[in-house]
Amino acid sequence: MGKPTGFMESGRQPPERRPAAERKGDYQEFYKPWGETEAKEQGSRCMDCAVPFCHMGCPLGNVIPEFNHKVYLGDWEGALKTLHSTNNFPEFTGRVCPAPCEASCVLSINSDPVTIEYIEKEIVDRGYENGWIKAMPPATRNGKKVAVVGSGPSGLAAAQQLNRAGHLVTVFERNGYIGGLLALGIPEFKLEKSVVQRRVDLMAEEGVTFLTDTNVGVDFPVDRLLSEFDAVCIAIGSTQARELDVPGRELEGVHLAMEYLSQQNRVLAGEQIPDGERIEAEGKRVVILGGGDTGADCLGTAIR
Repeated sequence: MGKPTGFMESGRQPPERRPAAERKGDYQEFYKPWGETEAKEQGSRCMDCAVPFCHMGCPLGNVIPEFNHKVYLGDWEGALKTLHSTNNFPEFTGRVCPAPCEASCVLSINSDPVTIEYIEKEIVDRGYENGWIKAMPPATRNGKKVAVVGSGPSGLAAAQQLNRAGHLVTVFERNGYIGGLLALGIPEFKLEKSVVQRRVDLMAEEGVTFLTDTNVGVDFPVDRLLSEFDAVCIAIGSTQARELDVPGRELEGVHLAMEYLSQQNRVLAGEQIPDGERIEAEGKRVVILGGGDTGADCLGTAIR
């Protein structure tokens, strides 16, 4: 615990948001980077609890008090090593995770929780800026070949760890973009695709092979997959949407969220969508059913 009185002296202060009028005119991310002073101050608010409920609330088991302490001390490289010890891709979780760690933070009992998610993002972004995050190819290869079907976050994490263990890893993705929902489901203003591609490029440098537009079971037979690889990891996502059985669902202009969001991400990537297939919100009254993260993503996209 770097500063025992930090949580009493400083309040929660997330990074500054770009002005709304500016944000809605582009697809860049919301938040501006923290300065050194602001980040250290937020790290000092961690109480280093004897029982760190934040650690238990994190699905990855991130060692949160430890990296908060290192941020307060200005040991950013050390904080990055701690973060990477449990988290394959903190540049993703630091932007789109719902932060159950913060909901579990003991400080939230009578104050605002520590800004854990923003601290995580700041750590990894500084890691890239300072060149601390580099390709880590295995020292030796064991000759075993592993196929990973699906390139979403779980598939990428499996591929990274299997590759670093010395296996020859090939990732199969049925779409034209690596990343699954990271690439096609989450809008640019929450997760810029350059952030995803940066990590994919790093993994390719480490030796992972990526095959896009390859639908296993359709244009790549399963028998061939089983014969050419020693092991197969299935990491496909859930693509079946929850339908609403209500009158009017079949009418023109009623779309599922992922139809809209994925198409917009493709448009921003430079794809040309035929006029008859393009889902447009400009000049229209838009009703969104559902007020969770996906609904908010549709709202932000429609406004833009």
